[in-house]
Amino acid sequence: MNYSRASGIARFVLLLLAIVFVCASAICGVYINDDTKLNGIFEDGTIRLGLDLAGGSVVTFQAETDDTGETLDVGMDSVQTVMRDRLDNQGLTEALCYRTGDDMITIEIPDVDDPNEAIENYMQTAVLEFRDANGKVVLTGEHVETATPARAPAEDGTQQLCVQLKLTDAGATLFADATKTAAANGTTIGIYMDNNLISNPSVDKQYASTGITGGEAIISGSFTEFAEVQQLAGNINAGALKYDLKVVEQRTVGATLGENSLSTSVIAGAIGLLLVIVFMCIYYKVPGVMASISLALYVGLFFFLLIITQANLTLAGIAGVVLSIGMAVDANVVIFERIKEEIDMGKSAKAAINGGFKRAFAAILDSNITTIIACAVLYFLGSGTIKGFATTLFMGVVISLITALVITRALLYLCVAMGITKPESYRAIGRRAK
Repeated sequence: MNYSRASGIARFVLLLLAIVFVCASAICGVYINDDTKLNGIFEDGTIRLGLDLAGGSVVTFQAETDDTGETLDVGMDSVQTVMRDRLDNQGLTEALCYRTGDDMITIEIPDVDDPNEAIENYMQTAVLEFRDANGKVVLTGEHVETATPARAPAEDGTQQLCVQLKLTDAGATLFADATKTAAANGTTIGIYMDNNLISNPSVDKQYASTGITGGEAIISGSFTEFAEVQQLAGNINAGALKYDLKVVEQRTVGATLGENSLSTSVIAGAIGLLLVIVFMCIYYKVPGVMASISLALYVGLFFFLLIITQANLTLAGIAGVVLSIGMAVDANVVIFERIKEEIDMGKSAKAAINGGFKRAFAAILDSNITTIIACAVLYFLGSGTIKGFATTLFMGVVISLITALVITRALLYLCVAMGITKPESYRAIGRRAK
């Protein structure tokens, strides 16, 4: 065995072990450090399931207002938009938010068994106000451009949970004036959310001449969990509700399909993927085997993305997964057909692989970019279930581009390096050179 072939075998084994590690970690979980573990895909609570698969809570709110007609219609559209944004900010893209009457809105939140939790999180009016020592409102949430959950140094040197605010230009001017006055008088500025005092910081006298400039502010308080500042930041970013809301109905619903249907879907998907792998290995020979290894990596990477993004998975999301797998297989088929054509022109295995990928690249890239554009349109213009479908399809398309154009190519080149150089090994079964 010469050095080049031994090197090819060694590199192939290393790449194969890396793929096995990724797949095993996605399925069984992996420790990031001594105290933190990234759970496996099948462990309880790893993936959020949609209302149709896991059940959840349904709450109907009614606006407390005397508005009627077009004024009420516009106001309720605003309330629906704000509540939709709050749900999206929490990563609940599969949650539904829809109007059920002239003055009522219903939200359906998957995997939340306690309706009171949904009520507490989403019916807050979320009116943010900064008030001076006399109780005068000097700044409101309308002057906030973005709110970000963060940790900042406290006076005792520890890290405290807070929400960092980036103010608009008008807000920055008002904030500078308010802090200038507070610093000069030795008073405080109270920060209120829905008339509840969150914090009441004083302003150092060094700002008596200029106030606090820069257009940034921090909301700190008695926060104990990062989820609290995430919720507060999300509500501020989504904006205040136009109307106060009251609960007219709340209930817990069971899964439409349940865990058994999810398990059946997973088993059916696994069987389908296995049949595709068997077909590719038999029909496309060496390229089919390498594509099957790439598909295994595809599945592992997809699992990792689902775990990390914590996307809600519904039947529509599963449809996106299945469609993206089909596109991944299709990309490999296009490549292998181009390789076959190169071999029919009398080229060596290595030259055929190189030429096949070059000829297939444009077609694969064009089709996937078109799909990505469609995903973007669905995500930004759709809501709820449509966003979930777009999210899983987008993730799958991006991963399939990587596995088909990079991993499969690397594996085929390594096959040549290992001494598998007969053109017949890279031609689909039953096909012969003309």
